[in-house]
Amino acid sequence: MSDFLERQPLGHSDLVSSRLGIGSSFGLPQKVVEHAFERGVNYLYWGSIRRPGFGQAIRHLAKRHRDELILTVQSYARLPRLIVPSVELALRRTGLDHFDYLLLGARNEVPSDDYLEVFEQLRDRGKVRFLSLSTHNRPLLKKLFATEQQGQNAVAYDMFMLRYNAAHRGAEKDVFPFVPNRPRPAILAYTATRWGHLLDAQKMPPGETPLSARDCYRFALSNPNVDVVLCGPANAEQMDEAISALEAGPLEQEERTRIERIGAYVYEKHQPSFPDGGDTTT
Repeated sequence: MSDFLERQPLGHSDLVSSRLGIGSSFGLPQKVVEHAFERGVNYLYWGSIRRPGFGQAIRHLAKRHRDELILTVQSYARLPRLIVPSVELALRRTGLDHFDYLLLGARNEVPSDDYLEVFEQLRDRGKVRFLSLSTHNRPLLKKLFATEQQGQNAVAYDMFMLRYNAAHRGAEKDVFPFVPNRPRPAILAYTATRWGHLLDAQKMPPGETPLSARDCYRFALSNPNVDVVLCGPANAEQMDEAISALEAGPLEQEERTRIERIGAYVYEKHQPSFPDGGDTTT
């Protein structure tokens, strides 16, 4: 069995997660989500777009497997008071009594204490268990790690979500080396294909064939600092390819060298849709 097929503890929580997670934004049918769970994927992210079919999959799976599932609900709310009704609506739609993670989405500055207070209220009411944050500002994460290690944060973040792929490798130098060991937060990587740029023949170096989605997921999964890689499949075929990355296991050095070469070219030649804070040439 490959390393990627083994579930592992998610940061310092008591949760044990598949290495692959599924996002809800691209309309994956309910039955495909449920079949992916049967094949070992237990991290489900009801994120940017809360598709009804994805919610129905959560509802159906949770009836029998709630203790095995890891469920995240995301909020982009820019007013803390809007988070509570958003989470409560998500709970009603899925028939759940709680989500495992509340994710504060797209935070490029340190959230105010008001957000942490809302999380604490939801946690104390049993509606969510852990707090996570996603960002396009990599230097922010180093700052948060430092303040948490010094005990300056009233509430610790349990998971961080950041961009990491063959074209965006900045986390290797300015995030991963600074992740604290005790307590260690979980790291979730997203945009493994760089919005499909790494799969696009027109964006490849001269004479180079494009990467496959499986290549891209394996690249991110092969970094020992990454706990979970989020995929956003739209259909059963794309879901199968994502799961095939788990079955294929870690990259060989020759594969890694090629993928990094392609990633460097894409990074240099093709601007990202949303540049990261900390990037130097985009």
